[in-house]
Amino acid sequence: MKIEKINENQIRCTLSREDLISRHIKLSELAYGSAKARELFRELMEQASYQYGFEAEDIPLMIEAIPLSSESIVLLVTKVDSPDELDTRFSRFSEDDDDYDDDDMNVTDAPSKPFNEAAADDILNIFNSLLQKAEEAIKASPEKAAAKGLPVDITKMFVFDNLEDVIKLSGILAPFYTGKNSLYKSPFDDRYYLVVSKSKDSVETYNKVCNILSEYSDQQNYVVGTDAYMSEHYETMVQNNAIQELALI
Repeated sequence: MKIEKINENQIRCTLSREDLISRHIKLSELAYGSAKARELFRELMEQASYQYGFEAEDIPLMIEAIPLSSESIVLLVTKVDSPDELDTRFSRFSEDDDDYDDDDMNVTDAPSKPFNEAAADDILNIFNSLLQKAEEAIKASPEKAAAKGLPVDITKMFVFDNLEDVIKLSGILAPFYTGKNSLYKSPFDDRYYLVVSKSKDSVETYNKVCNILSEYSDQQNYVVGTDAYMSEHYETMVQNNAIQELALI
C-alpha cells in the first residue's frame, strides 16, 4: 500500500494486487463497505497519520476511487470543509425517472458524513453504483443516455512497457483508425497507457484495432472517470489523437 501526501488536505493511496491478497480482500469487496474494507480504510488513515500527520477525525471526507485495472485501484482521500465543495461529477448519471432521479444519486450525500461513522463504507460504493446505473441506462436506450450526458462510446485501455512499441503500432493503425485516443505515462510504474475509443469508426475497424493492440500490450479495464483521472494525475503524452500523431514520427 503506497500512500502519498498531495497537500495538507489530500492523500493518494495506491492499492496493488499484492496489497489486496495479503489482506485477503477482493477488489469487488471494497464496493460493499465490508468489514475488511472498513479495516483497510482504518489502516490507510492510521498510516497516513503516522507518515504525514494527516488527521481526519470529525472531518467530512470525499473519497474518489479510480480502478486502474481489475486488480489495482487508486483512492484519493480529501478533507472537505464544506459539503458544497464535494465532487458532483457523477450526479448526472440517471436512468428513467420512474426508477430513480438525479436527487437520489447525488454523490454529496454519503461522503459528507464524518470518517468515524461511514467514510470506509463509501469506498467504491458510490462509484460503482453510479457506474452501474449509467451502464444500465446506456443498454436500455442509447438515445436517452446520450441526451442525459452519459458516455455511449466504446473505450478500452492498453498498457505498454515502452514508447517504442506504441510508436510502431501507431504506424500500423493510423491508416485506417480515426477514433479518439490518448496516451498517458504513469508516474507510478513508468508504463504507457493508451486509451482508445471507437468514436465514428465501424465496429469491425475498432475490433481490428483492439485485436492488434492486445497482441503487444496488456489490456486493462476502462471505467467511467479513468480518462479524467489520468488527465489530472498522469503525464499526458498526446491528447485525443495519439496514434495519428505518433504515426508521423
